[in-house]
Amino acid sequence: MPEQVLENRTWWSRAILIGSVVAAVMLPVGALGTRLGIWQFSGGFMLLAGGVVLAAVGLIVGLVGIIVAARRKLSADKPAIYIGTLVSALVMAVMGVQFVTAASVPPIHNISTDVNDPPAFERIVALRGEGSNPLEYDAARLGPLQAQAYPWVQPLDSDLAPADAVRRARGVLEDMGLEIVGVEEDRGLLEATDTTFWFGFKDDVVVRIRAQEDGSGSRVDVRSVSRVGTSDLGVNARRIGEFLTAFANP
Repeated sequence: MPEQVLENRTWWSRAILIGSVVAAVMLPVGALGTRLGIWQFSGGFMLLAGGVVLAAVGLIVGLVGIIVAARRKLSADKPAIYIGTLVSALVMAVMGVQFVTAASVPPIHNISTDVNDPPAFERIVALRGEGSNPLEYDAARLGPLQAQAYPWVQPLDSDLAPADAVRRARGVLEDMGLEIVGVEEDRGLLEATDTTFWFGFKDDVVVRIRAQEDGSGSRVDVRSVSRVGTSDLGVNARRIGEFLTAFANP
């Protein structure tokens, strides 16, 4: 009986199901292929874009197919059409969330608590490689965009002495899962790298700790920069916020 039902399916109902599955598979394949170094991140994005287009077509055709199957009483086609349409809708929903997030934040990837004198990277510079985003911080352009989108990204004043603040900062970075690249306690400078799960994108972080002018404690500044891409979907600002919150509330 199941074999007979399968044979009675129309080619287009099978195409809807197969197309939706292919669209869903293209998303993790595009991301993981980039992470494993099989292709550049642009290739991974192309696979994601292809998956979105395929899912959009599958969703439209699937909705039409549901109507046609109901009117023609094609009971054997309904499971494939329903599943294919649902999978296409899920793909569109997942990517839609990403598109909405991208549209809600400015297309920047260089965030600093101090826009006029951002913490400078040192050891990480040699690790970023060719083709990485520049590290220069254009305060005139980025400052207003950052202030409007992330007004809470501000320096943190701490009662800790600079040396104690450095130790706490290192612990926070390690707890966040970042790879420590360098720590210079005497200069109050810590550098670390965060790697995203799917694409394996690397974002670099530098923490600068200076003594307060009145000697009452220390001031903590953080900067987070993506190596590739124009927009970071707000990731760098959220990372800074996570660090500052964890630092202030050990």
